[in-house]
Amino acid sequence: RNTLTVCFSVGYSAVALNHVIDFKEKKQEIIKPVSPSELFPSLPIVQGTSKRIKVLTRLTLVVSDPSHCNLLRSTSANVRLYDIIAVFPKTEKLFHIACTTLDVDLVCINVTEKLPFYFRRPPVNMAIDRGIHFELLYTPAIKDSTMRRYTISNAISLMQICKGKVSSQSENKPLELRGPYDVANLGLLFGLSESEAKAAVSTNCRATMLHGETRKSACGVVYTVKKPRKVEEEETTVPAFKKAKTQA
Repeated sequence: RNTLTVCFSVGYSAVALNHVIDFKEKKQEIIKPVSPSELFPSLPIVQGTSKRIKVLTRLTLVVSDPSHCNLLRSTSANVRLYDIIAVFPKTEKLFHIACTTLDVDLVCINVTEKLPFYFRRPPVNMAIDRGIHFELLYTPAIKDSTMRRYTISNAISLMQICKGKVSSQSENKPLELRGPYDVANLGLLFGLSESEAKAAVSTNCRATMLHGETRKSACGVVYTVKKPRKVEEEETTVPAFKKAKTQA
């Protein structure tokens, strides 16, 4: 609750409650996601707006063996209840499987240690074509100098291939949470341009949410946005006789 409260205060308009399953620790089962109403009977208003914050549910699977991916391939009723599905591959083979075949929304990248493999362009491009984004955990770059070095190194090697199709994540610690503009500034250290860094905390996150809705519906989602009319467009819509009269 404290972390969510900080998210509200720094200006985030959507938050995902993350349920992590690591098969190395113990045999775990996918449970139903926690309802946001259990945490907040009435969701607070986003700072600077009149809209209430949107709370999503997310499932992250830490996979170290190909057999762990079978859980995502199966039609589990509880898996379909989550708004966002993420996978955390530990090997190059699993990274390739996640990018090419798994029905997920996010592929998480380990940034706390040197990666045992190099990012290759074919699987990354296939993931981008499938609408999958890559996620970087930025909090290690804040709290430790060694992990900061690994974070920047792994992020730059990914940015050289993935064309900025990334989003960001924070750990469950309010003091290590940063606002959207601070995270965008961190993106500049990771090799992102200014527009790509802003997209990592805005449009890319929105695209991930829509990808999750499409996955759950098995059909598709139409998302409409009002396009502001430019002055040139308004002039072209004026009838010719009125334009001539105005010019005269």
